[in-house]
Amino acid sequence: MKLKGVHILVYIAIQFSMAQNKSWEVTAWETSAQGKLLQKKELVLENTQSSAVIRLEPQIKFQKIVGFGGAFTESTTYLLSKLSAQNRAKILELYFSESGAKYSLCRTHINSCDFSLNHYAYANTPNDVDLKDFSIARDEETIIPTIKEAQKYSKNGFKLIASPWTAPIWMKDNNAWIGGKLKKEYYKTWALYFQKYFDAYKKHNINFWGLTVENEPNGNGNNWESMLYSPEEMTDFVQNYLGPHLEKNHYKDIQILGYDQNRADLKKWVDVMFQSEKTSKYFAGTAIHWYESTYDYFPEALEYAHSKSPNKYLIQTEACIDAEVPVWKDDNWYWQPHATDWGFDWASEQEKYLHPKYVPVYRYAEDIIGCLNHWVNGWVDWNMVLDKQGGPNWFKNWCIAPIIVDAEKDEVYTTPLYYIMAHFSKFIEPNAHRIGFSNTANLQVTALENPNGSVVVIVLNKESNKQEVQLQLHGFSKVVELAPQSIQTIVFNAKQ
Repeated sequence: MKLKGVHILVYIAIQFSMAQNKSWEVTAWETSAQGKLLQKKELVLENTQSSAVIRLEPQIKFQKIVGFGGAFTESTTYLLSKLSAQNRAKILELYFSESGAKYSLCRTHINSCDFSLNHYAYANTPNDVDLKDFSIARDEETIIPTIKEAQKYSKNGFKLIASPWTAPIWMKDNNAWIGGKLKKEYYKTWALYFQKYFDAYKKHNINFWGLTVENEPNGNGNNWESMLYSPEEMTDFVQNYLGPHLEKNHYKDIQILGYDQNRADLKKWVDVMFQSEKTSKYFAGTAIHWYESTYDYFPEALEYAHSKSPNKYLIQTEACIDAEVPVWKDDNWYWQPHATDWGFDWASEQEKYLHPKYVPVYRYAEDIIGCLNHWVNGWVDWNMVLDKQGGPNWFKNWCIAPIIVDAEKDEVYTTPLYYIMAHFSKFIEPNAHRIGFSNTANLQVTALENPNGSVVVIVLNKESNKQEVQLQLHGFSKVVELAPQSIQTIVFNAKQ
């Protein structure tokens, strides 16, 4: 087969510890800069050989997957409430249905965050230590109705993680929404706050899989809602207050995730959280974000965190293209190195190298592949829906979401970022295992085995030339082409 320009043959040798005579159905889906959006591909070329090898070894299993998804912020749910019923259903179907991205792990916020319309908390009476005035009425306006509507589109349901940005201001030493610390005298009340929150949501038949103790405990530059903890303070709160209180009040199965900020700081946090059996007792794992760099996913930090607590979760709980106003209905922009972020503007000269402009779709694909290959169990995007300005956001902290809407005109734009997410979330099932492989090809790859035995291979080709990929299984051989600047998901299903 002749190709214009340079092409590289990539041979993927699939070795399964299964019967030699088993027959396989192989399908592939591609998203590319050339305009394909999760488009199913025909596998038509056969019996090609190459010295470049990606050897998959399903008999070698690593971490189990919890899920993939995005966040039910007030901004997202408010925008959905402003759309027509038809477009609201379209978006929820895109994210949660079997024909869509099949999101399985999502997040929401306790009290307000920057992607809220304004500041709010559920208990605003000073010194109300028993939280007699606790009410989630604000969440009942748009957040809870949207979660319940999304549940109707999800065949197998999705797990939820709750995260606070701040406690009510009367519990803090600076009496402010931004910065400050939780007063020690309110540790017990703040633990009760979590319980009250879960109790209130349970009345709406919404249950939670997990929580993070605090979103970004190192702070966010005093820009929006925050509350500061040191690793020692958070561990003390979880070990002596939150963990025992939830256990005593029938929420011992809720997974408590510590930290919840950028990966570069992981070492000092896990050293404290998992210092001993006593300190780690109530921590189910660690939550992380990607904002430390626009390209580095910090594999050494992820490996260290796993080695420190190999039986605990590593969950990516937030990521977005930040400090950017979304580009409307221009798919090509998302494949170009135009995007910047907060770090591009404010990083010190010593750290400027971590924040170059980047290709948005690559940032998503590379980060998810890198995370999966280094022990991360789940990967959660930030806002599922934003408007053309990148909000609403009371701080005017504009960002990009995979789906952008114009609520006034009732229009919806599904960006290429949505399809990148779907390449993972749609095909990798909860409880899948990452599997072993070796890679001598010039491609970024991850591979997993689903509970039903199907094997999912995800391949990113950043090159400007198309590449051929041979898939071989016990003499069974098919070849697909990877378009320039593309991501492809290839699935092996055993024929009955």
